[in-house]
Amino acid sequence: MLTDPFGRRIDYLRLSVTDRCNLRCVYCLPAQGVAGSASEELLSDKEIVRLVGVAASLGINKLRVTGGEPLARPGIVNLLGAIAATPGLTDISLSTNGVLLSKLAEDLRRAGLTRVNVSLDTLRAERFPAIARRRGLEVVMRGIRAALDAGFSPVKINVVVMNGINSDEIPDFVSLTHRLPVHVRFIELMPIGETGFFNARRWLPLREIQARCGPLEPLSPAEQPLGFGPAVYFKSPAGLGSVGFISALSCNFCGRCNRLRLTAKGRLLPCLASEAGLNLRESLRAGAGDAEIAALLRQVVAMKPERHQMAPEGGGVRESFMCSLGG
Repeated sequence: MLTDPFGRRIDYLRLSVTDRCNLRCVYCLPAQGVAGSASEELLSDKEIVRLVGVAASLGINKLRVTGGEPLARPGIVNLLGAIAATPGLTDISLSTNGVLLSKLAEDLRRAGLTRVNVSLDTLRAERFPAIARRRGLEVVMRGIRAALDAGFSPVKINVVVMNGINSDEIPDFVSLTHRLPVHVRFIELMPIGETGFFNARRWLPLREIQARCGPLEPLSPAEQPLGFGPAVYFKSPAGLGSVGFISALSCNFCGRCNRLRLTAKGRLLPCLASEAGLNLRESLRAGAGDAEIAALLRQVVAMKPERHQMAPEGGGVRESFMCSLGG
């Protein structure tokens, strides 16, 4: 079992499999995008499966596959199948922008994936290109429906709330939970990335997001959707799904942090907002054995800070693109 210096049990790995993305969301990437890493710079399928196996042997039993856009990685279905076969893993999920989901949903389900999160920041077709800098709302909605049809449960929708940009759609997303059995999570905008997009005017605090949701009912633990992250869930009356909130700035949840992040290039990070970490790819390719890799994992756990240093005013901005950190 892995325990950090503050007594938190670390049992969750967020695994990025690519730093490329087929969208250019305003809070994540510059309009021209960024040059993705060459294939030889990324962890190979074999390296990923080996690192996941070592992590699982140390008590990591929950894993989320991220990117960039993970479904854009060639061979992603086979890779997920190999990951799913890892002894000790009890939950494997995936975060996607949904653009490729309708084509792959059935195959992903057969490969062993059980849960999926879809990032979607607007329900308005004319607004989608202004936020994502690409068209695609209808194909993302088809992906969400395909995930439901394939039997994924729960299907969560992640909405980054941007004041004056999509904050007027908060009630529309709540209404979506009345029409579909999906779990909408409103996420506070965070000061991460080199785009210069974050500022205090665009940040909407949790209390204001909640106020715009209308009446919400508390959910018992048994009613909440399966998940191992920081979201807090409620239900809109008559809703088929739930409404959740992830608020890194208003309500610091670091005291419950249970995760590590592995970037597509093999750097293991103790915290999204931290510059600390170790490059496991270099050690793998230098011939390190499993015991050495396990020792490096323990080193990174020991680096975990007590809390992040991000602030609504933009202090502590993490000057790396989210796609390079693993979303």
